[in-house]
Amino acid sequence: MSTIRIAEELRPTRSQTQTLTLTPTQTGVGGGVYPIRAASLERSRTRSRSRDARSRLSDLKDSATEEAGLRQDGDFKKRQVFKGKLLLYLAYQSIGVIYGDIGTSPLYVYSSTFTSEPSYEDLIGVLSVIIWTLTMMVTVKYVLVILHADNNGEGGTFSTYSLLSRFANITKRDPREASLIRMERYLSGDLDRANLKVRSRLETSRFARGLLKTIGVLAVTMVMSDGVLTPAQSVLGAVQGLNVVKPDITKATIVGTTCGILILLFLIQPLGTTKIAVTFAPIVIVWLGFNAGFGIYNLVLFDHSVLKAFSPGFAFKFLIRNKTQGWRMLGGVLLAFTGVEALFADLGAFSRRAIQLSWLCYTFPCLLLAYIGQAAYISDHPGAYTNPFFNAAPPGMLYPSLIIAILAAIVASQAIITATFQLIAQVMKLSYFPQIKVVHTSKVFHGQLYVPLLNWLLMIGTVLVAAIYNNTTSLGNAYGVCVITFFDTCMVSLAALIVWRLPPYIVFLPWLTIACLDGLYMSSALTKVPNGAWFTLTLAGVLACILILWRFGKEQQWAAEAEDRFPTTQLVEKDAENDWIKLTPRYGGDRLSVVKGFGIIFDKAGETTPAVFTQFLSKLVAAPQIMVFFHLRPLETPSVAPEDRYTVTRVAIPNCYRLVVRHGYMDEVITPDLASLVCEQVRNYIVCQGAALKTKSKEDDSSTTGAQSREISFTPLPRENKGYSDPEKRSQTTEHSIAMDLAKLQEAFDRQVLYIIGKEQMKIKSGTGIWRRVLLSAFLWLRDNTRTKVANLRVQPDRVIEMGFVKEV
Repeated sequence: MSTIRIAEELRPTRSQTQTLTLTPTQTGVGGGVYPIRAASLERSRTRSRSRDARSRLSDLKDSATEEAGLRQDGDFKKRQVFKGKLLLYLAYQSIGVIYGDIGTSPLYVYSSTFTSEPSYEDLIGVLSVIIWTLTMMVTVKYVLVILHADNNGEGGTFSTYSLLSRFANITKRDPREASLIRMERYLSGDLDRANLKVRSRLETSRFARGLLKTIGVLAVTMVMSDGVLTPAQSVLGAVQGLNVVKPDITKATIVGTTCGILILLFLIQPLGTTKIAVTFAPIVIVWLGFNAGFGIYNLVLFDHSVLKAFSPGFAFKFLIRNKTQGWRMLGGVLLAFTGVEALFADLGAFSRRAIQLSWLCYTFPCLLLAYIGQAAYISDHPGAYTNPFFNAAPPGMLYPSLIIAILAAIVASQAIITATFQLIAQVMKLSYFPQIKVVHTSKVFHGQLYVPLLNWLLMIGTVLVAAIYNNTTSLGNAYGVCVITFFDTCMVSLAALIVWRLPPYIVFLPWLTIACLDGLYMSSALTKVPNGAWFTLTLAGVLACILILWRFGKEQQWAAEAEDRFPTTQLVEKDAENDWIKLTPRYGGDRLSVVKGFGIIFDKAGETTPAVFTQFLSKLVAAPQIMVFFHLRPLETPSVAPEDRYTVTRVAIPNCYRLVVRHGYMDEVITPDLASLVCEQVRNYIVCQGAALKTKSKEDDSSTTGAQSREISFTPLPRENKGYSDPEKRSQTTEHSIAMDLAKLQEAFDRQVLYIIGKEQMKIKSGTGIWRRVLLSAFLWLRDNTRTKVANLRVQPDRVIEMGFVKEV
């Protein structure tokens, strides 16, 4: 592999500075569907201050021409819709993954809420709080409302932030990925005045945008922080349950067994969500069935009067009667819906209808019966609150319930593990985290993911936490505080105003009601901070700092790369007299020498001019005989049909093509014979376009002008051969042009193949402030240690040219 490194920054000459004025339709500020090219337009304004308005409008026109064929409707992610048996199968899977955490809460809610034998009134009050918490916080808030705030099928608070960013101009985007985002910003006239004010405030206020970004990031990192504790808490609690059978079991045995089970749990993650869910689902189904059966048994046998707790009045009376103590006890009730944040985050792995079906038709009724039955038993046996599930088990069911409880507790952590995989994939899409390997584990369900690096990091963190804390009491003080769903409430309320266009008076009352409940539970949970919850909050804060640091660095990188965003016509032009190719006057105007061979230039953006191509031509003043801009466009589908996979277009530079390869996550694209594939696609394009041109000429000789001639633009003939008016001679001319293009292509391919790859290095500008320098240094260190290496490309190493260049940030 050859390496060419150019240290100095490319600085084209500039003319007199002027300003370009864009209409509201162009900028997207005045309303309307916000253009996908908004970021590119901004960059165009930045670099075009040195040119007059006519030249800049020409740039936009050239850019639009070069982007022909780059975008298709199938490029955008679409929500999968399941029906019939497949929907039932997915609902069955969701039970095995999503409800392990929230489903095992009956093991410890009453024991965590009460510190002494409860009175009948307090018992009914707490039961009423549990019933209405599950109803309002889970069923109404999440299952019926928040699940609709998905971003093309993806769930989680950050997906709602992504949804908002498609309907409002609140975030910058990576120019190389802007074309993969479908912007759907409503016209100003399509929004009510109040809704329009909310959107305008978000778009114009730097503080509001920053706050929204911080909320989205904190929501993600809190779930990830809980992802370290949840497996340790659930598995350690399950293993400690062996004390019921063997009271003299040692702590070392408990901790060692817990660590072994945790390691095994993470080792099976590469099997994929479907296989794990199908295996775990029977355990959770039987567990929930046991809870429902025990609840009915205790309700019939002991005290059916606890059913009056369905009246919310008992919940209010409990809080009024106990005042501060009642508010503190909400920290125990909070455990009744731990895992609800994973329910939303796991939406991408399943679907809205599957989750709604599994919750409303099975999980929710089973949990209600479990808590009601335990309350019926405790009302007759007040001391049973210490271990309500096992104490309330019917005669002869202790050992079967112990076994299934241990198994259910072990699989309970799967919800948060799967949710963490989903969330990290989302933050990578918006450039808040370095690109790491993400594996799609199903051809049927496109949203089921596995992230190897994150899996092993989670395993190490969870095992360390289990070994250090070594008991559920100390872990419980740190566990649960990150179940703060207020962020979801605020984010979805904004989506209701901007995306769903609901009137503010309809949104305000539900928001206020749920926000008050969120505030009660959040403030109660924060009382755990001195006793151990500081750990999860600190971990969430550190992770949030990493995500925000990466995003800050990427925005600075995009700004530094803005100079390289222009059409090829601004780089190369054809000499009118001598018919050779040369650089434009902005880059020196030198004639380009020809490097014999077939050059494949890897193009990350897939539009305008690749930065590596600009550096190669302007510094070496040479170009390969035949050039192909090679752009990979990953789609969130298992495979792309061969007829839809390749799109070839001509670039304004002679003998230069752009090949866009659309591929699914199961397709293999980069292979040792990549050059043969590229050459074959270009050859097919030349033949097909030539045939189309001849057919068009025969049908209507006068129609072969303008845009079509520009698109086909075969090798020009000598001057004496131009201007034929005879259709037969023109057809012969076209055939000759096709033959010349094919001959050039074959000659270049037979001579040599070159894979030209860019390696951009970032350098901090001199004179940068100390804090900015520290932040950028940390970003560049992360960037240098997470970049994809050229060695990972499965092409012939001896044909690779790595073009290194430096940009200042």
